Amino acid sequence: MTTEKEIYALGETPPLGYIPPKMHASLIRPERFGEPNQAFEVEQIDVPKPGPRQVLVWVMAAGVNYNNVWAALGTPVNVIGARQRRGAEEDFHIGGSDASGIVWAAGEEVENVKVGDRVVLSCGMWDENAEDILAGGDPMTSSSAKIWGYEENWGSFSQFALVDHYQCFPKPPNLTWEASAAYMLVGATAYRQLMGWPPHIVNPGDPVLIWGGTGGLGSMAIQIVKANGGIPIAVVSSPDKFEFCYQIGAKGVINRKDFDHWGRLPDIGDADAFGEWMQGARAFGQAFWEQLGERKAPKIVFEHPGESTIPTSIFLVDNNGMVVICAGTTGYNADVDLRYLWMRQKRFQGSHFANTEQCNAFNQMVIDGEVDPALSQVFPLENVGDAHQLMYENQHPAGNMSILVNATEEGHIDIDL
Repeated sequence: MTTEKEIYALGETPPLGYIPPKMHASLIRPERFGEPNQAFEVEQIDVPKPGPRQVLVWVMAAGVNYNNVWAALGTPVNVIGARQRRGAEEDFHIGGSDASGIVWAAGEEVENVKVGDRVVLSCGMWDENAEDILAGGDPMTSSSAKIWGYEENWGSFSQFALVDHYQCFPKPPNLTWEASAAYMLVGATAYRQLMGWPPHIVNPGDPVLIWGGTGGLGSMAIQIVKANGGIPIAVVSSPDKFEFCYQIGAKGVINRKDFDHWGRLPDIGDADAFGEWMQGARAFGQAFWEQLGERKAPKIVFEHPGESTIPTSIFLVDNNGMVVICAGTTGYNADVDLRYLWMRQKRFQGSHFANTEQCNAFNQMVIDGEVDPALSQVFPLENVGDAHQLMYENQHPAGNMSILVNATEEGHIDIDL
């Protein structure tokens, strides 16, 4: 029988509901800001205590996302300093914005989960008493909205994670801990982009252009489009990534390195430069038609590269279509030829993670087997920094990565307590 003690080694499990005083966690501290493989270090720290509407989760596995590359670098935002300016006392950051685990304790006002529930966690956090939310606004557009495990602390790279009650969703019963930890951030983000902005949502037969088809976002987007009857056409950076996209449902795949017109839009007054850019954009559009099998423009363009691709995305999307973007991985200065935007009545929509209803809808797609987490590689907790280094250097494999935390072996779907 497991005894109650001050701290449990990875692989040991306390009695259900017993909260030890300390836990192991992979931390970032300001003095270690820099390359991700140097920024993270496993330390022993106090276990946080849940408030009235909070849930303490025994983390079995955690997902890897690019936001904690930024946290490790300390740029573009020093997340530790930003929290301290808001009154936080902790001088460290526990990252991890995805997780699977077991509810270990719940505040007295929590009604949606109970101790012992197997859950996956979403990263959207907000103040439920914020005026804009109480007035009926979407929580993810609230001025109080933050991303757990990045802007907010106590993420999943630790034995215990602290979240608000509405961040808990049922774990898919047939998925392993590590697969269950890999999908929510990218999947719910992609779901909101593709299904959250009516009337511009995926309908049967709609062609959809998806940038970065082998990444975490792109791999989810391909499957969401396919499951909703759309026609996903993916863009990747090399031919060796084609097969992955086809396996998860893409109708066609384009190699972006076959084109060289990427980057900021040339000045329209520079006839030669603008003409050369237009030639490249039209050639890319021709490639889209070839992969689709007919001369139709995409109804939706699923964006996240930003600066290098937005000019082409706006040009290519169909009249009354939508370019929807959730990031700017190639830069934030995105140029738009406004003539195409207004005269052809196109929509350029920003999108950020997902609300509770959208997370639940996407999670149900995973439970129903319509979306696979596309798990590609798994690391132990002590190698959190190495996983983020691969992502930083764009050397990570296609799909999503996970970290084993209290689950120390791959392949398990549950644990006896």
